[in-house]
Amino acid sequence: MSGGSIPRLVIAAPSSGAGKTTVATGLMAAFAEAGLVVSPHKVGPDYIDPGYHSLATGRPGRNLDAYLCGPDRIAPLFLHGAAGADLAVVEGVMGLFDGASGMGELSSTAHVAKLLRAPVVLVVDASSQSRSVAALVHGFASWDPEVRLAGVILNKVGSDRHEELLREAMGSSGVPVLGALRRDGLAGTPSRHLGLVPVAERRAEAVESVRELAARVRAGCDLEALLALARTVPELPDAAWDPAAEVAAAGGTAAGARSPARPLIAVAGGAAFTFSYAEHAELLAAAGAEVAPFDPLRDEQLPPGTQGLVIGGGFPEVYAPDLSANAPLRVAVAALAASGAPVSAECAGLLYLSRSIDGRPMCGVLPAEARMTERLTLGYREAVALRDNALAAAGTRVRGHEFHRTALEPGAGTDPAWGLTHPERRVEGFVTGGVHASYLHVHWAAEPSLARRLVAGAARGAVAPGAAR
Repeated sequence: MSGGSIPRLVIAAPSSGAGKTTVATGLMAAFAEAGLVVSPHKVGPDYIDPGYHSLATGRPGRNLDAYLCGPDRIAPLFLHGAAGADLAVVEGVMGLFDGASGMGELSSTAHVAKLLRAPVVLVVDASSQSRSVAALVHGFASWDPEVRLAGVILNKVGSDRHEELLREAMGSSGVPVLGALRRDGLAGTPSRHLGLVPVAERRAEAVESVRELAARVRAGCDLEALLALARTVPELPDAAWDPAAEVAAAGGTAAGARSPARPLIAVAGGAAFTFSYAEHAELLAAAGAEVAPFDPLRDEQLPPGTQGLVIGGGFPEVYAPDLSANAPLRVAVAALAASGAPVSAECAGLLYLSRSIDGRPMCGVLPAEARMTERLTLGYREAVALRDNALAAAGTRVRGHEFHRTALEPGAGTDPAWGLTHPERRVEGFVTGGVHASYLHVHWAAEPSLARRLVAGAARGAVAPGAAR
């Protein structure tokens, strides 16, 4: 089997809340338990669902976002992530045809399915309907003839009789029913203000939840038919995305090479900082860095020899007491920032670098205070770097995503990180010394120069005071 013909399915739904995540994760786990190498993917910028996907498959959960990365990169990123897999399962986002606001199909599940030339299986919440399910599926199947809606999984079915009525109605639709799951039969996953609770915060319970999902999906779905459907895909003509080639094309370390200095970049992880794209660490390594993960909830010092720092998104507001209590690490982070070493902080990282979160002391790198709010800030953004900094050269244009229920006062420093250009115009974030801190989540695969620039800065910079080389 060539890389371009990897069997693949897209799991979609008419709307959010129909059960895409539970069904997709259950399918991934069931196929993995059957001995297949399963590659997990998620449409859109979501960080939390891929954690459950990774738990189900043992492989990194990867995002496919045509807004953040551009349509031309979707198939290459898919092929990179799915290399060596027997099957790829792609979980959609929102409703099948819901994309970036005001931009038509861009970044919708349907758009990504077309880019991957993959069949779509629609998960339908059948809890309050019987014959109407056929009309709903007919509408979705006929809306865009380029989308191959090849099967339906009926979710939240009430009884044997209810399932019989649904299957009878679907009999004349031309779309086969590939599964039926009872409304009380699927294990749940707890939610919070930004969605599901990440795997890192409840690993033991999450393992059991995924195991239960696999059992329920295996009992309720026709796995043989789903696998046969996945194998009907055509070849993708694209070459797989290659982080080394991308960095080289951006003017960084030649493909396959390592910088003589090979600076160590520490990357925050653990339960408080779970939001990260797998490609970021790959790009850092391709640019010549040694990537060292650490957990700000547990580790009292940065990894020895740290010359640069990446702090991604997550839930620092939930763990503010523990983060604040780890004073030795807060001091070490502040010292690294004061040394001029490059520090890239997104969203949760931005809050961690502030003076405080809801009154609890943080690293004090930024002259700002953070607090929880009732307001959800959510949406795609377009931005430009207003001046040269540790992450981006002046004029670098990126697309990003905001997703938080916190506020920072002030929201921007004297030297802002970004000038937002769409859908609103404002400045945002902080640039101070080697620190670049912002609410904006950016996918570096769309702009590999960000990783190259960070690593180059670390190679030129200082090691945190007191850290062993």
